[in-house]
Amino acid sequence: MGLQDKVMAAMKEAMKEKNQEALAALRAVKSEILLAQTETGSKEELTEEQEIKILSKLVKQRKDSAAIFSQQNRADLADPELAQAEIISQFLPAQLSEAEIEKVVVDTIAKVGAEGMKDMGKVMGIVNQQLAGQADGKTISTIVRAKLA
Repeated sequence: MGLQDKVMAAMKEAMKEKNQEALAALRAVKSEILLAQTETGSKEELTEEQEIKILSKLVKQRKDSAAIFSQQNRADLADPELAQAEIISQFLPAQLSEAEIEKVVVDTIAKVGAEGMKDMGKVMGIVNQQLAGQADGKTISTIVRAKLA
């Protein structure tokens, strides 16, 4: 079952439960999927990599919005954003722990032969590709920065 089918099933469930936050999050996912499909000009199924990229983008948007709302002491707006991010995250692959991410980063640094911050882009590109959807880019960036410093 593809992502679109899973989202539709979850939307039906959210409608039955009258869960407005889940419904809003799932509609956003469905909308992004449809936009990505029409962007290519065909109604083909998206690859798993494209689906993960879409989901990651949506989760990041929600978390960034929630962070801004929290800074402005607007918990009433931050809480729904975090709830939607959590709902969308359910469709992503399991997230890796920081220790697991660190292991991949260290291996990549050794493989590439990175020496210092000038090689950060090279390392980030490889690690982001390896851990697509399994780790947050911000976390990866922090770990890479710490290891190359």
